[in-house]
Amino acid sequence: MVTERHPSPRRTVAILSRGDAAARRDATSKNGRFVDVFEALAAVGVDGRPAIYDESFADAVREQLLAVDGVLVWVNPIQGGRNRTGLDALLRDIAAQGVWVSAHPDVILKMGTKEALYRTRSMSWGSDTALYQTAADMRAELPARLAAGPRVIKRSRGNGGQGVWKVEKLPTSSMIKVTDATKETPEELTLDDFVRRCAEYFENGSVVDQVFQPRLSEGVVRCYMAGDRCAGFGHHKVKALVESTAARSEAGPRLYTSNADPRFQRLRRLMEDEWTPQLTFLLDIARGDLPAIWDADFMLGPAEADGSDSYVLGEINVSSVHPYPEQAPGEIARRVADRLQLKL
Repeated sequence: MVTERHPSPRRTVAILSRGDAAARRDATSKNGRFVDVFEALAAVGVDGRPAIYDESFADAVREQLLAVDGVLVWVNPIQGGRNRTGLDALLRDIAAQGVWVSAHPDVILKMGTKEALYRTRSMSWGSDTALYQTAADMRAELPARLAAGPRVIKRSRGNGGQGVWKVEKLPTSSMIKVTDATKETPEELTLDDFVRRCAEYFENGSVVDQVFQPRLSEGVVRCYMAGDRCAGFGHHKVKALVESTAARSEAGPRLYTSNADPRFQRLRRLMEDEWTPQLTFLLDIARGDLPAIWDADFMLGPAEADGSDSYVLGEINVSSVHPYPEQAPGEIARRVADRLQLKL
């Protein structure tokens, strides 16, 4: 008896990003920012489809997403004056109906906000970190921390340095010096004025307070992850919150490199073997729910006993990781293919 064999259906994944009606009309897998991801998906047997989102045509996007097996989302928490409230509701809805969503909004809330810095502070990537749930908490607790040295204040949800401040106590004044990460010139304010400036951050989230890392001027290492495996690195010297004119003059673009870069193999081992398992345990995230692409930014901390550098986590990015190393699309595609096998 001959049993007829039918080929397995080809899996389909939408790549969702924000845009207007014209961008939605003109989007194809051959144009835009994600051509490399579409090509990598095709190489592992997954059909990629562009999905452009805006609140004005959210219903049409919802219908489009219900027709695919999964969706990869690249939308910032704050972009063009809009947040993700409507989009996250849509993504939760389609996920409840069986569409795989990466990153799921609930996963973003666990690992993609600054609160993750507080909740993982016990890990070896952690530092002296506090969490303020209200402006009153911040006003009451910040002075004692400033007495020990500079702090970095971060709103829970944001991107591009929005809502990030270096705060210092002035030695001969009751004022404090504050530096906005998106600007170059510091200001002198009263503590009350600064707290009022941050009040809006508490309207839909909390505020994290970290000790300032004095080696920030030496640069930031970004480790890109596809699920629980390293997908490459980026390194650059930064201007944000760096006061030295000489150090600021050395700032430059992020330089991308593969996961085999010998400079970062210790960091890779820490991320894959130690920190990511600890992260998923502390934040109650299933391994299979880790985003198809995410990254962690590290500053250099105090030298270890053997002279090697330690790393201090400054941020985890989940909502819209782009650009990335040239090897990352292949890692993303493998992650997608593996995850969609669970749906067969």
